[in-house]
Amino acid sequence: MAQLYFKYGAMNSGKSIEILKVAHNYEEQNKPVLIFTSGMDDRERVGFVSSRIGLKRKALPIFEKTNVFDVVKNAKQRPYCVLVDEAQFLDKEHVLQLTEIVDFLDIPVMGFGLKNDFQNELFEGSKYFLLYADKIEEMKTICWFCKRKALMNLRVDENDKPVYTGEQIQIGGNDSYYPVCRKCHRNPPL
Repeated sequence: MAQLYFKYGAMNSGKSIEILKVAHNYEEQNKPVLIFTSGMDDRERVGFVSSRIGLKRKALPIFEKTNVFDVVKNAKQRPYCVLVDEAQFLDKEHVLQLTEIVDFLDIPVMGFGLKNDFQNELFEGSKYFLLYADKIEEMKTICWFCKRKALMNLRVDENDKPVYTGEQIQIGGNDSYYPVCRKCHRNPPL
């Protein structure tokens, strides 16, 4: 029986490398997968899953009008699994389409993303993954500044100063965000 999985973690917890690993494991057994990513993430060009360790792979971008269920249902080759990177950027409708892939096409779906933003608020996609997922798993990493577990993402400006206000979505990597514990989020040693 297929299930909807949500694997979340702070920045640098290995979410993208995990997607690439899962895809490799399926494909090594001649079991095709479909990989999606948010069309918002343009750090490596739109439509790529890219890991900080240098591995990357083409993926199908999800835009506001993308019907993920239809894309999977009409795929040339039925996938054994659907993998979604940057799941936090999806909207409620996309997450519901992913539940339909699980429930009506009997294909497992694994979403990977951040749970919370730099203000420690849930992203829309993460909220609905948390509500609808059959299985939820935290991917852990350590705080950028100390030895505690990172729970949050600290946004910094071009001068490496903490930012606590602004738009929820600002695409960036280590130049814009640090994985941090609760204490270092409130009082970063910068």
